[in-house]
Amino acid sequence: MEKAEITKLIKTEAKKLGFQDCGIAPAGYLDKDAAHLTGWLNNNMHAGMNYMKGHFDKRTDPVKLVPGARSVISVILNYYPPEVKNDKKSPQISKYAYGIDYHKVIKKKLKKLLEIIRGFDETVTGRFFVDSAPVLERAWAARSGLGWIGKNSNLINRKYGSFIFIGELIIDLDLEYDNPAKDYCGNCTKCIEACPTGAIVADRVIDANRCISYQTVENKGEIDNKLKKKMGNWAFGCDICQDICPWNNGIKPTGEPDFISRKEMLEMTRDDWNKLDEKRYNKLFSGTAVKRAGFSGLKRNIAFLEK
Repeated sequence: MEKAEITKLIKTEAKKLGFQDCGIAPAGYLDKDAAHLTGWLNNNMHAGMNYMKGHFDKRTDPVKLVPGARSVISVILNYYPPEVKNDKKSPQISKYAYGIDYHKVIKKKLKKLLEIIRGFDETVTGRFFVDSAPVLERAWAARSGLGWIGKNSNLINRKYGSFIFIGELIIDLDLEYDNPAKDYCGNCTKCIEACPTGAIVADRVIDANRCISYQTVENKGEIDNKLKKKMGNWAFGCDICQDICPWNNGIKPTGEPDFISRKEMLEMTRDDWNKLDEKRYNKLFSGTAVKRAGFSGLKRNIAFLEK
């Protein structure tokens, strides 16, 4: 099968699986991204995410992850929920956490896509990744033409905005490649100006120490008191820099059934959040990304907002 034909089939099958778009880039060393990552780490902007220091070679070169890698297939999946909490006075969770944990949803689809590719050519080997492995997913998505990395460091797609998940499939097969996407942020600085904690310290540079998402999801210690009264009502994650982005105006909600908001989560009041016990927590957030914070972490976040 010719490269053009199999490339077209891969993209067609990716969309059949529910992905909004699929782009492909040649596997190779990410020199500019490696330099950016080095500077970010050296300035301790990774906060407590020490895992970001690990596997640097694999993080910047896909061939280290998949020997013989030739192509990096990137996919995006819209997760913008049809409904979000209307009670803005109660604790809020990021839009990506309303449905089933995206890792499970996307990995299942990517596994199927790899099986389909092997159906075309049984000699193909590869691995799929979703966020939890040392892969610079936004860099690869941008290289494959699926969008550009905005000033808030999120991937932005012209049609689907930034409320999108990214997945990668790295394979040892030559394909036809897409051109990198153009940057359409222009002179806009709305995301930088909107961040209440000043976490966007420079264009495309996020200081995790100040980031609400880091503090409420990844941070396993105490929340920095300097952020008190600056976090709004965010109990898990934060969408401020995305909600303000003009590219997210009028985007369509997701059609993925697993990402539909759970009614019980939408209806929680401030009192419900404050009275949340572990049994209720496990029932309410089972299978969702909120479980990453753990019960104690979520209760810590809620208590911090109340102080």
